[in-house]
Amino acid sequence: MADSVVAHAPAKINVGLSVFPRRADGYHDIEGIFTTVSLHDSLSLGFFDGEGECLVDCPSMELPKENTFTAAYKAFCVLTGIKSSVRVTVDKRIPSGGGLGGGSSDAASFIQSVDRLFNTRLLPSQLYALALSVGSDVPFFMHALLEAGEGKPYAAYVSGRGELVERLPARGDFEVSLALPGIQVSTREAYCWLDEAADRGELGHNSFSGRDAWKAEWEKDIREWSFVNDFTVPVARRHGKISRVIDEMKESGAAFADMSGSGSTVFGVFAC
Repeated sequence: MADSVVAHAPAKINVGLSVFPRRADGYHDIEGIFTTVSLHDSLSLGFFDGEGECLVDCPSMELPKENTFTAAYKAFCVLTGIKSSVRVTVDKRIPSGGGLGGGSSDAASFIQSVDRLFNTRLLPSQLYALALSVGSDVPFFMHALLEAGEGKPYAAYVSGRGELVERLPARGDFEVSLALPGIQVSTREAYCWLDEAADRGELGHNSFSGRDAWKAEWEKDIREWSFVNDFTVPVARRHGKISRVIDEMKESGAAFADMSGSGSTVFGVFAC
């Protein structure tokens, strides 16, 4: 059993994202290409006196009492029977409400880290189940950790509500630039706006579907990409600055640019 563990939690961008109508259980099915980027949070874990508690110290951001770390630790303790308490210190670099998956990535790295801290040696299937119990984007980051390793680039075709993750070859022929418009977008609000736009027939879905079609698009020259993010239209309608930043990214030489996830971060893809 280790005395402490340090880990990095990467951000991601959604190169393309299709969101389908709300399911009976309240979730939406999605299809898309996710890829990690070099921007990351850092986590440091250790023990402290107590029973079954997770104390979170995040100096740069005030987190609610119940958060992804506490949720993940409760699920971990139920699965393993662990009764010790842990403390996690978070160096937060990934902005909140930016569509970069910071909270989900933190949760995946935290789950893997407590597994190492207690030497519980959970099976991959158990780690994936814990990840999904915390949030829909968490399985992607768990796959990235287990299949590529910490700090290594990882890309995947993601479907279902986010739990179906199929690795794709990571690409090293482009660089990604991120622009933060200074707008926080609530994921819940973004889904409401998207549902309203879908009801009006305003979404510009990707013209392809299925793993093979997404993979074929991913492998094209970046100047030929026709990826669409279904969130961009409804979110940019409320926050016009996002559209302006996308245009500015293209004017600065990006071969492709869009908003990531439910926003508001804009990414540009540049050939290298």
